[in-house]
Amino acid sequence: MLLGTLLVLFLLGGTGPASAHAALRATDPEDGSVLKSAPRDITLTFTESVGLLEDSFRVLDPDGRRLRTGEPEHARGGGAETATVTLPAKLAEGTYTVAWRVVSADSHPVSGAFTFSVGKPSLTTATVDTGPTEDPATKSLYNIARYLAYLAVALLIGTATFMAVCRPPDAPVLHRLLKAGWWTLLGATLALLVLRAPYESGEGPLGALSADSVTRTLTGRPGEVLLARLALLLVAALYLLRLARLRKPFGWAGAALAVGLAVTWAAGEHASAGIQVPVAMTSSALHLLATAVWLGGLTALLVTLYRARLTPAAVTRFSRVAFVSVTVLVVTGVYQSWRGLGSWDALTGTTYGRLLTLKLAAVVLLLGAAALSRRWTARLATVDAETAQTVVEAEAAVREKVPAPVGGPSLPDGPEAAPESSSAEASGPGSSAAVEAGSEQRSALRRSVLAEVAVGAAVLAVTTLLTSTLPGRAVAEAAAGTPAVVGASVTNVPFDVGTPGGHGKVQVTIDPGRVGDNSIEALVYGPDGGVSVVPELRISFTLPAKDIGPVDAELTDKGGYWGNSFLNLPIAGKWEMKVTVRTTEVDQVSETRTVVIR
Repeated sequence: MLLGTLLVLFLLGGTGPASAHAALRATDPEDGSVLKSAPRDITLTFTESVGLLEDSFRVLDPDGRRLRTGEPEHARGGGAETATVTLPAKLAEGTYTVAWRVVSADSHPVSGAFTFSVGKPSLTTATVDTGPTEDPATKSLYNIARYLAYLAVALLIGTATFMAVCRPPDAPVLHRLLKAGWWTLLGATLALLVLRAPYESGEGPLGALSADSVTRTLTGRPGEVLLARLALLLVAALYLLRLARLRKPFGWAGAALAVGLAVTWAAGEHASAGIQVPVAMTSSALHLLATAVWLGGLTALLVTLYRARLTPAAVTRFSRVAFVSVTVLVVTGVYQSWRGLGSWDALTGTTYGRLLTLKLAAVVLLLGAAALSRRWTARLATVDAETAQTVVEAEAAVREKVPAPVGGPSLPDGPEAAPESSSAEASGPGSSAAVEAGSEQRSALRRSVLAEVAVGAAVLAVTTLLTSTLPGRAVAEAAAGTPAVVGASVTNVPFDVGTPGGHGKVQVTIDPGRVGDNSIEALVYGPDGGVSVVPELRISFTLPAKDIGPVDAELTDKGGYWGNSFLNLPIAGKWEMKVTVRTTEVDQVSETRTVVIR
């Protein structure tokens, strides 16, 4: 019953904190709008606070030349959720393309593009390549460092907790485990600090070598948080050296350092942005601490089981600590998943939700292995108790058989006073069988704990993927912020080319959706619900009842969406709209939907 409850809660829970990437909510001027006079500035509004870069805005004129703009800044009165830039005093007539790039408060870069026109649209629109949100090499190295940091902090905090609670006999091997965790976390943190600037700007790893990159990293909030983590690691090193010399258990100072390290994750990434930030940061820190105590403690337990004889009482104490950790994980995981998903539909309708479901499968295996470990622990405690009782009874029987010498002193209690034969009798067949049974229980316990550690590492890997995935709540908020077109025809066309990641939908808007001239705009959404860039998009219209068509919509890439302001549909009726999406040089698919033109 308890396991079933945990599984239901873990369906909404996550091993890592909920993501809160910024999504574009609105633009001023609006995307695709035609203005009578030139605007003085451009303002973007996001779903959460964002950080600005020197190159956050690139504005191209109708001829494709870049304009000289002011410095990017947050809009006055708009807060940190906005980004604005001042335009030149006089803008020529035509269509302008705006490419933008900002950094979410949760440390992830976001980019995109849109257009607006002054006077009337240009016959041709300047195209701009916003580039990938993240350089593939930099992103891979950054995610590897992030994953190693998760593993290292779990090893460091979990091993220290295990040593304090269980007090194992072979402490030196665990001290080496602590050193391994500390050095790995130090290296991963330094790597994150070095790669931070190119990760934000979308450059390759060599972009970290410029002086501007170093300055930008050290003055930004993610960089400051990583510096704070380095400072805590230095303090932790001194603390660990002192404990190793004095052979003392970890105390309140160690607990404070662990909390401080957990806060650097909460302050530097997901929990620091979005709704209910104070509650989210507290939940995130507790979640990371519980994860570290459980998974890191399991690693320490596994090492101890293979390197030393660990008493069942020590294993039982860790089992209790692990149960408390799982309880904390459930409570904080449910809250953070609600914060990240926003709705049940997002569980299956977004990449974030599907990754969360994948974690559910891993958690099912993890809880299964944990249940086996608890069972073997109970059996081992029973066998050891029976072995001890057998030895005591055998020693008592030996003392009864050997009389004390006449006129001499009686034999003292204890096996060392008995004759050699008594030792053999005390370790008879019953005692040997009990010892053999205890050995079997220990081997089974080692295997189940090893399975827990392996699955736990997989859970942390999925967590790393979740940290770079747009959450369902952000997708919904961005969609809610997109103004609807009154009187227009809006059609969603799902597509799937049959390749990994080659599915999504095309949102086609025909305005005003009546006979005569119409404007058509098409947005392509990827698997994660975010706007996707495709090499080609074609739309044509056929009216079978009148044998008219196909009429090519003649879409052009507007830098973030596809459109045409001069689509003529001459007759009212039910038109068949054929949408062809090409995702690569060789992969494309066509879908047909019916639209009504009045």
